[in-house]
Amino acid sequence: RRTDIFTRGWWVSNHQLFAVHQVAERVEALGQFVMKTRRTLKGHGNKVLCMDWCKDKRRIVSSSQDGKVIVWDSFTTNKEHAVTMPCTWVMACAYAPSGCAIACGGLDNKCSVYPLTFEKNENMAAKKKSVAMHTNYLSACSFTNSDMQILTASGDGTCALWDVESGQLLQSFHGHGADVLCLDLAPSETGNTFVSGGCDKKAMVWDMRSGQCVQSFETHDSDINSVRYYPSGDAFASGSDDATCRLYDLRADREVAIYSKESIIFGASSVDFSLSGRLLFAGYNDYTINVWDVLKGSRVSILFGHENRVSTLRVSPDGTAFCSGSWDHTLRIWA
Repeated sequence: RRTDIFTRGWWVSNHQLFAVHQVAERVEALGQFVMKTRRTLKGHGNKVLCMDWCKDKRRIVSSSQDGKVIVWDSFTTNKEHAVTMPCTWVMACAYAPSGCAIACGGLDNKCSVYPLTFEKNENMAAKKKSVAMHTNYLSACSFTNSDMQILTASGDGTCALWDVESGQLLQSFHGHGADVLCLDLAPSETGNTFVSGGCDKKAMVWDMRSGQCVQSFETHDSDINSVRYYPSGDAFASGSDDATCRLYDLRADREVAIYSKESIIFGASSVDFSLSGRLLFAGYNDYTINVWDVLKGSRVSILFGHENRVSTLRVSPDGTAFCSGSWDHTLRIWA
């Protein structure tokens, strides 16, 4: 008598476990698809370190090592706003859900929020609000589902949730044994969890209300540079300096896929899913972007174009394109 239980990614049949690609053997393979650079955004004077899409599916904010934070119109490639931070290495930037503000920070150990207006001679620096204070560099930031709260990750080994208006610390998250490098918020509107990854090779899932770590995964062999939830919220992917990307199923509480090839020897700096979740885009330190079939575990495309390491990559909110940022000082929009 067979007892089959399906948890996304793993068939548990009489205590046997199968990886995603084994379950997906009968799934039709993806056909050939062509993605090209459709726009190149030039204007940063140094390495692009982070970028984020606005919910309007058009505007992009990017930050770079030169201390500049730029808001772009991705259709026309025009620069709409620019602000010079008091520090170099602006490692984190994020667009507010309303599209009316941006947040950024880096080696200043702070997360600052700038409101965006369309006045002729706007002085963005004068309207700056310092929201978060860490004891080491800010590595990542993200607004929650409102403009009123912001989540930060830092080289001090913690993540924190802040009130934007008052700058008050609402919750701190302790558990990583080294620098936290990345975080991602669960996709559902009511999502009260987020995932973080760091230099301790761990990916940790946190409950924002209690501040507790609810799940932890440690299968990478090096720093985790990027984490991203699967669109359904039931799994997440990670990219690491060990040259692999991995998929973790939250309901099965384990790793269910590894995306790697012997020929790939450089670290993965940034990962993101297509809107359907079938593709995983990953930017690497060898200047390439690899596109993986999430179900089959195979690579379906390599994208060339950047002339230095790819540091950041995000799929647009409507899934029609994705943007990558690189140490070659440019951002590219692919579709």
